[in-house]
Amino acid sequence: MQLGLTMAGCIFFCFFVGRYIDKWAGTKGVFSALFIIFGVVGGGVVAYRQILEILEQEDDEREKREEYSEDDENH
Repeated sequence: MQLGLTMAGCIFFCFFVGRYIDKWAGTKGVFSALFIIFGVVGGGVVAYRQILEILEQEDDEREKREEYSEDDENH
């Protein structure tokens, strides 16, 4: 769920930044479209990093469980 919120947050934040710049510069949606693309890419990168972090934590926990079970077998 956190990954989806991260993606949506990045996209919405960038959309509103682009919309603000469009209003300020008097352009018609150019910066909104550009910043939506930035939001999708940025959200994807952040979600990818979060997935890698979760996978590393699971690997560490699995290694600890294996070490624990090996210690129990030796005693």
